[in-house]
Amino acid sequence: MIKARDIIKSYGNRESRFQVLQGISLEITDGDFVVILGASGSGKSTFLNVLSGLERPDSGKVLYDETDISSLPDDKVTSFRKENVGFIFQQYYLLPNMDVDKNVRMGADLAGNKDYRNIIEAVGLGEKLHKYPGELSGGEQQRVSIARALAKRPRVLFLDEPTGALDERTGRQVLDYICRLKDTYGFTIVMVTHNLNIAEMANTVIRMNSGKIADIYQNKAQKTAYEIGW
Repeated sequence: MIKARDIIKSYGNRESRFQVLQGISLEITDGDFVVILGASGSGKSTFLNVLSGLERPDSGKVLYDETDISSLPDDKVTSFRKENVGFIFQQYYLLPNMDVDKNVRMGADLAGNKDYRNIIEAVGLGEKLHKYPGELSGGEQQRVSIARALAKRPRVLFLDEPTGALDERTGRQVLDYICRLKDTYGFTIVMVTHNLNIAEMANTVIRMNSGKIADIYQNKAQKTAYEIGW
């Protein structure tokens, strides 16, 4: 379980300091599919970064079970992320001089995962193992980034606008792959998105406004990537 306790996060210097997160608390259960919604500037991406350990809060705690990652030294936080967390962003962040196999193996090596090619097959890229990012479509590159993140065997997968740069057809494919892999491997999903329709796929939906949680609700029935609007 992930617990956020009274999270405050600000940016800027003393004269122009701006508080982005204003005392947020919540709990995320293992295996949940959480979508965080909110307008630009609502603090949702900052909250994602704090939850995942990419950024430290000014005050408050982020606990994974009983481990407070916000109080760990930098090297311990880095080790924690390597062992427990996967990331997928709108930008793919693939290394252009490495083929699909080597890009995914980068994630696999962090976990000592020798079976990473099963994940490449699972995202439908088994026949493009030796293609380079420049030879792939946007959707294929995003699937490589998904495979790389999951090759780490993460406990939690954090996603920031993973379909923001994709067309509808490709976006649906990518979301479908993510959900099917979640069912297979049992990880937790925490996703930030502007797309209100994607929230219908989640179990838990969090709405943020002005650095605070405005609402949390549960979907009684979760739709698939091919059932939602776009």
